[in-house]
Amino acid sequence: MTPTRNRTARRRLGPAAAALALALFGCADAARLDFGEHVPLREQPKVAAEPGPTLREHQRILAAYGGAYPDARLEALIGQTVDRLVAVSEKPDLRYKVTILNSPSVNAFALPNGQLYVTRGLLALANDTSELASVLSHEMGHVIARHAAIREEQLRQAELVSQVASDVFKDPQVGALALAKNKLALATFSRGQELEADGIGVGISSRAGFDPYGAVRFLTSMARNAELRPASGGADPRMLDFLATHPATPERIKVAEANAKQYPATSGGEKDKAAYLASLDGMVYGEDPGDGFVRGRRFLHPRLGFTFTAPESFVLDNTSQAVLGVKDGGGQALRVDVVKVPAEQSLQDYLVSGWIDNVDKDSIEQLTVNGFPAATGAAKGDQWAFRLYVVRFGRDVYRFIFATKQRSAELDRIFRESVNTFRRMTPEEIANAKPLHLKVVTVQPHETAEQLAARMAVPDRRLERFLVLNGRRAGAPLKPGEQLKLVVE
Repeated sequence: MTPTRNRTARRRLGPAAAALALALFGCADAARLDFGEHVPLREQPKVAAEPGPTLREHQRILAAYGGAYPDARLEALIGQTVDRLVAVSEKPDLRYKVTILNSPSVNAFALPNGQLYVTRGLLALANDTSELASVLSHEMGHVIARHAAIREEQLRQAELVSQVASDVFKDPQVGALALAKNKLALATFSRGQELEADGIGVGISSRAGFDPYGAVRFLTSMARNAELRPASGGADPRMLDFLATHPATPERIKVAEANAKQYPATSGGEKDKAAYLASLDGMVYGEDPGDGFVRGRRFLHPRLGFTFTAPESFVLDNTSQAVLGVKDGGGQALRVDVVKVPAEQSLQDYLVSGWIDNVDKDSIEQLTVNGFPAATGAAKGDQWAFRLYVVRFGRDVYRFIFATKQRSAELDRIFRESVNTFRRMTPEEIANAKPLHLKVVTVQPHETAEQLAARMAVPDRRLERFLVLNGRRAGAPLKPGEQLKLVVE
């Protein structure tokens, strides 16, 4: 959630687009929403004027994934790894540039020109240089086999289709939806392309002297990590992970293992875990608090200076446009975002200004939330009922949109209690809102996984997250002197 004063074009969303918007937090309804002049909640990277196609795509990726994450140690390690891989690849004349993305998602991808991207979430999950090499060489495999170029041409065709739709129907929204649909269909490489890139990647990393089983270990870690993700999902591009574009099925892990067996190394291949972990030590983990972050049911935004707590059993996702939440079971959801509303327009009038249909005018009520002017009202869609709150905070208006299958006085009370937690953060809270980070520790004699996991600054499933983060299985004893990762404040 990032503030910026760049205003998006005001647009009316029809039923289909409204359903897509509500699907962001697990709801689908025929209600019409106009999200208005948004204040994006995540600061966007500065971009050059009128960039070429390649630079434009690079800028889009930076904007979607929170910008670049500068870290000299990691950049040096990745650069050295790429140099080794390129030297033994099928096309050593190709040149690659790797950008670390400031995103907690576990993802990596490549552009046809050799621009590679890895998120810090992916780097945090890997445990040695051979696992890193397996990811980089896999993406190089897509470039070498021209998979990325083929997909880019398909995307260009999809954009052409969307333009035709816009021209024919005289409706940019139709074209936008057509393009979104086509891009969704093209979001993944084919099974054959994935397996081909796997084969190329294992060959490259093995010839470069890395452990050929790095791919097997990392694919396994990704599959286990996916099981720990909240059930709410989310359509935010930053949270789309490697499994969304590189399915890590049991079959694929089995194929990776078969590929690795073709490249036996006398020394077992290099892992260099110590050097890799040394580069990770201190790296930001999870969300960057400068863009707002989730701590259990609580959301805090130090830059904007506010916080609120979601109702019980809600899981929150922080996206670039809104904070989204879904209750266990999916029967309730919420969206919190920021919009521009003229100071002279009352909040009661804003509630019935048309940004959401079917508002019950008799339900509108003026109130205050911790000293801030506010108003509330109710709206009804085909399948969902909505309780709306708008709170004027400084020059902006914060909107709380609660959705439920069945409205009740008790749910209205619960939703109001959540809104009443919206308040200004204290200077102390802002000063203490530091990101989580990785800390590499050395296992002491008789120390157990349970003891180390208890030190993890995560809200739930500490032992499971500790084991997945370190690529370990439950019950496996720790060895004194080995190094492991912890998530700490």
